[in-house]
Amino acid sequence: MNQNVKRFSPFRQALFTGALATVTAFMMPAWSSSVNATLKDSPKAVLDEAWQIVNREFVDGNFNKVDWQAQREELLSKNYTSREAAYAELRKALEKLKDPYTRFMDPKQYEALTNQTAGELTGVGMQLTVDEKTRMVTVIEPIKNSPAMKAGILPGDRVLSIDGVSTTGMTVEQAANKIRGAIGTDVSLRIGREGGKEFDLKLTRARIELETVTYRLNTEGDRKIGYIQLREFNSHAAEQMQAAIEALNQQKVQGFVLDLRGNPGGLLRTSIEIARMWMDTGAIVSTVDRNGKSQEIRNNRTAITNLPVVVLVDGNSASASEILAGALKDNQRGVVMGTQTFGKALVQSVFSLSDGSGLAVTIAHYYTPNGTDISHKGVTPDIKVDISDDQKKQLVTDPKLVGTPQDPFYARAISILVAGSGNRPLAINESK
Repeated sequence: MNQNVKRFSPFRQALFTGALATVTAFMMPAWSSSVNATLKDSPKAVLDEAWQIVNREFVDGNFNKVDWQAQREELLSKNYTSREAAYAELRKALEKLKDPYTRFMDPKQYEALTNQTAGELTGVGMQLTVDEKTRMVTVIEPIKNSPAMKAGILPGDRVLSIDGVSTTGMTVEQAANKIRGAIGTDVSLRIGREGGKEFDLKLTRARIELETVTYRLNTEGDRKIGYIQLREFNSHAAEQMQAAIEALNQQKVQGFVLDLRGNPGGLLRTSIEIARMWMDTGAIVSTVDRNGKSQEIRNNRTAITNLPVVVLVDGNSASASEILAGALKDNQRGVVMGTQTFGKALVQSVFSLSDGSGLAVTIAHYYTPNGTDISHKGVTPDIKVDISDDQKKQLVTDPKLVGTPQDPFYARAISILVAGSGNRPLAINESK
């Protein structure tokens, strides 16, 4: 079987964002012969596009015993006074399929999804909130390498006005919408800082690559441990992961902790690329479509490390996270540790529609290399870690503790790396 991932169409850009596993296939479906010029100019156009995609792609050819042809007739027989009214009827029709992952997205929702999976945003790069006490628009933190960070914006700064318009009474969304704009254009902000005078800043909007991989070298006793946290499998995650592994290799680490806790997923293509950085051989994942056709995606001898690795997971590790964790576990490449994962074993395709909206449709099931169906069950860790509610609260309120000996998951991972675990490739070689 050809192991070039590009051959696994349409799965080559599968997304597992949140609990939504998808394949990005930005294409237009063929119009049915019944769609005439009048229909194309009405809100019904999008309804017919969406109906045809579901009819062609949905994993259950019986549509959960729904008469899907009758649904089309019902959708197109109604008169809609607005696109929003048509959207509402489409959502009702999709709900009958009893698949929470097959869903319609209005243009704003669809744009948000595509921006998220691209791992980029356009703007000046500030995370904002409305302070509970002052009710003022306040900077949580500037995004790394953003215009805001380069201009010296600090956490806690107050955004007093945007292009001369006071932010008093604005919601975060309203402020963010005013700050957003085309790349290369300017926005003027008036900033208030604790203990200082107000000042004005003119920032030029840019495309900002989001940091989804963070890493550091931890020295645990006389051991060098590479800690890598992967937040999401977006389009930049693989290159960032490669850079992290290579940088830590140069620092002569003796083992890795790969933290997938809270990772909702992302691009399947990215999860495959990252799996191949850790494993030389073996299967990564297999998919089965509506016709029962199975495809297996395998490693291709391109691993960049064979050092011991412990993978941290929890109940919010979903989709692409479960694919990577399941592959490492089933191939006995590393030890999966933590709590049961989310349990998302369905694949969706995301299609763009003619009015800028989008549709996610479940098109396949996936299975781990050993053929395990994790749907509604999740990946079972090799080593389960239970922590108290107080410990959970501490990690949430003080994220700087994550990936340190004060983090019970990480602390257990270190003990496993040092001690080894049976014939798993975990024990750190003392001679290195």
